[in-house]
Amino acid sequence: MTAGRDMTAIVGTHDLALITLDTLRYDVAAAEHAAGRTPNLARLVPGGWERRHSPGTFTFSAHAAFFAGFLPTPDAPGPHPRPFALAFDGSETIGPGTATLDGATIVEGLALRGYHTLCVGGTGFFNLRNPLGRVLPAPFAEKHWSPATGVTDPRSFENQIAVVERSLAALPADRLAFTFVNVAAIHQPNCCYAGATADTVETHAAALRHVDAHLPRLVAALRRRPLFAIVCSDHGTLYGEDGHTGHRIAHPIVTTVPYAEVVL
Repeated sequence: MTAGRDMTAIVGTHDLALITLDTLRYDVAAAEHAAGRTPNLARLVPGGWERRHSPGTFTFSAHAAFFAGFLPTPDAPGPHPRPFALAFDGSETIGPGTATLDGATIVEGLALRGYHTLCVGGTGFFNLRNPLGRVLPAPFAEKHWSPATGVTDPRSFENQIAVVERSLAALPADRLAFTFVNVAAIHQPNCCYAGATADTVETHAAALRHVDAHLPRLVAALRRRPLFAIVCSDHGTLYGEDGHTGHRIAHPIVTTVPYAEVVL
């Protein structure tokens, strides 16, 4: 088992954040980074994106796995110890540095460790409007979604950041926070970010550049105290490759995702 970060020393001393850049393809993220077109992400992740494999091919399955402690898996022989895990028998990926939590989700486990848990939804699986849209947000103490944070609003990311700013500013200064943001801007439709009429790999990249431009504001809101953040995609998506469009298919472009861990 490869060595990992000692999360047992981070949980309880740092604020935590999980930022999922919904639908972001690894190839696009890596190309934009290499070309210098995502400078704010480059400052946050100076070594570039780590190539990983998602446990799911669409938003619901990937996030259900994430909240159970199964984040994207490194693209190298394992097993790999996980940052967070739930206590259950038989796990081969709980290492000495894994923060092992109680509860049915890491959200519940972190709440038991004293964290205020905040969910700012983006895509439809977080919309709180119907039973399915309430499943993933359910464990969070505080949860938000509106059309203004959803996939159809070109300013969804800015609107999500405003929610984070208000919510964290209202917390007592000594209260630990676990903030989850499901960034919707890169998910289709993303053609608006390039002035186009159809979604393409190019408009996908333009949406990532839009997110990058506003990222410093989110980072500033999250930095109440020392912060450990995971920034990753939940899955990629296809724009005609091998005849496929969309995701929920086990294609390498869908299952290969960018991942980064950051301590600020």
